[in-house]
Amino acid sequence: MKGPPVKAKTLSAQLKKASSASAQTVADRLISLRAERGFSQARLAELAGVDRKTINRIENGHFSPSLDTLTRLSVVLKCRLSDLVEAKRNKR
Repeated sequence: MKGPPVKAKTLSAQLKKASSASAQTVADRLISLRAERGFSQARLAELAGVDRKTINRIENGHFSPSLDTLTRLSVVLKCRLSDLVEAKRNKR
């Protein structure tokens, strides 16, 4: 399977932009869900079995959590995994 030629610089820029947008989405959703549930960063981290600094880094967009970490957070927050990784849609 061969697709159209892709310039390395263009692809690299696209990947960086997509990764940054994804990290921001996860950060925004985690902040929102954590606040809705009334958890501090420390309490969420304790219940999920991760370090509080990990929660802080995710919420500040400085860390891309693993699937395991996202799953742990979704269990504690009682939400679907997709609720953490998909941007919240505005209802019309």
